[in-house]
Formats: sequence, structure tokens, C-alpha cells
Amino acid sequence: MRSTAYNINEQQAAEAFNKQSSVFDAIYSPNVIIQYKRERVRRHVEKFLKRESKILELNAGTGEDAIYFAMKGHYVHATDIAEEMQNVLKQKVAEKNLQSRVTTEICSFNHLESLHQKGHYDLIFSNFAGLNCTGDLDKVLQSFSALLKQNGLITLVIMPRFCLWEFLLFIRGNFKTAFRRFKSRNGVAAHIEGTYFTCWYYSSAFVERCLKNEFDVLSVEGLCTIVPPSYFENFPSKHPHLYEWLQKAENKLKSTWPWKNTGDYFIITMRKKSN
Repeated sequence: MRSTAYNINEQQAAEAFNKQSSVFDAIYSPNVIIQYKRERVRRHVEKFLKRESKILELNAGTGEDAIYFAMKGHYVHATDIAEEMQNVLKQKVAEKNLQSRVTTEICSFNHLESLHQKGHYDLIFSNFAGLNCTGDLDKVLQSFSALLKQNGLITLVIMPRFCLWEFLLFIRGNFKTAFRRFKSRNGVAAHIEGTYFTCWYYSSAFVERCLKNEFDVLSVEGLCTIVPPSYFENFPSKHPHLYEWLQKAENKLKSTWPWKNTGDYFIITMRKKSN
């Protein structure tokens, strides 16, 4: 019953993102804080990634990251469950003539055993909380090792159970948003384009516990811990000097306690242990 419920939720999430596929880039690309988030994640990945790496991307969406890494000389197998998102991605790949570096596949990260291109990969990459759409994250994580080369990497960007900026919204009386992550054990309702699905929130410690026998932790960073989350989209234009200062502070403190665990997201990179 539990697996059936999660499969239904996955279908609902796919429907939501299919509806948004045609306007996704137009909505989010101009957002200054989203640009900051993407740059931070990419900089983090590139600290560890070797030249011409083979990357398995989960929840690739419209392919912004797949295109970026392909243009940097890597090979990306971009997967998603939202077919319309993949269609947008394929169009971008064709426009930039990157067919030799980017391949696509409709595949759920909950069912990576059915992946056609099983690797082995240098990196498994999931950006911007796609993995928060499963209540079975432990099972998803345990499927990674078989797809990776020796000393292969995973880099995951996940929403944790506590976000300082979000929590502080209680001061403005927005209690629903301020406390929503505390109710995440059974999932929290989210919606896009009028379609509802469930999200779960996870700590970096949860990811580490699930993978401790097969992976070593290389880095954990907080993202939008001191910088506000991207739904404060007008903040950079209203407070440009403060926003610049917050970026500098976050860059300095991103890997320290408590900042690495109190952001809108955390970025975690782990390396597969040698046999």
C-alpha cells in the first residue's frame, strides 16, 4: 500500500511539472536568487568533478544543468519522469548541437533498476529538491552504488527539515509556512499549476546514515541559509547592498555549523568507498 501511494504521488508530481514545462524557464530564469543558487551548486560540483565525466542526472527538468555540464565537456544522461520537461530539454540539446554529450530517458529515481543506461557513472547528480518528492529516499539512495564507478560521486541538493528564513516568517504571522517542515514525517502537500502532490524533508544526517557503509562524506554546504530563499525574489533589487553582504557571509559560513544545516537547501557530496 505504501509503495502504491508513493507511485500515485510520483504521477501527480509528473503531471504538475508537465503543466509547467512550457513556462518553467520563463518563470525562474530571471530570478536573481535562483541564478545565485545554480551558480553555487555548479561551483560545488566542479570542485570534485574530473574532466569529461559521465554524469547521471536525476530530475533533470528542462535541462539547465545538463546543458551547462555538457558545454563544460562532460557527458550527461538526463532523466526525469515529466515527459514534457524532457521535450523542452531535447529541444535545447538540439539547438546547441549537444546530442553527442546529452542523452535523455524517462525514468523515475524510485526505479533506477529499470534505467536503460546503467553506467557506470562518475557522478549521480540531483538538483533543487527533486528527491524531496519521495517518501522512500532511503531506498533511492541505496540504489546509487551499483550505478557508480569506483570512487564515484553523488551530489544531491535537498530541502532539510528546518530553514531559518522560513521559520522566521512566524514573526509576520505566516505560521503555515513557518512550521510546515516540522510536519514532514508523513509528507507535506505542495502544488504546482493547480496539481497537488506530497513532499518530504530530510536532514543531511539522514543521507549520511543511509550511505555510511558505502560512501564517505566530502562536503556539506547550506544553500540559502543567510541569503534569502528564491521566493523572496524582490529582495536583491530592494536591498542590493544587503543582498551582496549576505552572499559574502553565506560563502564564508556555508560549511560551518549551524549554517550548513539551516538553509532552504543543503548540498551534500559523497564518494563511493573503494573495495
